Amino acid sequence: MNIIQTQLLNLIASTPEMGSFSLRKIAELLGAKGKPQIAKYHLQQLEKRGLIQMNLDEGVLKLVQKGYNHATKSPLFAIPVVGAANCGPAVTYADQKVDSYLKISSSLLPRNKNRLFAIKADGDSMNQAKVNEKNIETGDYVLVDRESSNYNNGDVVLAVIDGLATIKEFYRDKANNRIILKANSDHEYMPIYIGEDDQFIINGKVVDVIKN
Repeated sequence: MNIIQTQLLNLIASTPEMGSFSLRKIAELLGAKGKPQIAKYHLQQLEKRGLIQMNLDEGVLKLVQKGYNHATKSPLFAIPVVGAANCGPAVTYADQKVDSYLKISSSLLPRNKNRLFAIKADGDSMNQAKVNEKNIETGDYVLVDRESSNYNNGDVVLAVIDGLATIKEFYRDKANNRIILKANSDHEYMPIYIGEDDQFIINGKVVDVIKN
């Protein structure tokens, strides 16, 4: 199952009135504003797999998947895990394939939980960094807000450089027209300097850490 379909399942689980939404509105919630065909396609795929019951003409859109508890106030929320990223040199290839899911109580997650994915940390270059008062060690899962677009100096981000994933602190060096990705560790690591012509993506801001 891909990330969009997982996101849809989570939205349906947490939004009882979603059956009354238009496909355009559902697409907007998915981060695909103006592309209702994307929402329609993935909803149809979920319906074919027997995971949802859908009749938008009658306002019906609900889960039939086992494991979602509608009686509880804070149902478990499935966060897709999309691989690993290095807390050190960027040597792990980035991969958008969903490996597994973290089941976390909705009460422990931020309001923007539909925008989150998880990635497993590997390395010790961020073991002194603090996200929600938690450091990042090998084996921990970091939760990444994939729709975050404004980054401040000191924010912890997931960056993909030439197809390689790394977790670092973000700094903008305006004087030299570059971005610096810094380690925050009890070991010494060289910063990564990125120019505007380099192949890189900031895939999102790390907003929480699930300790292993």
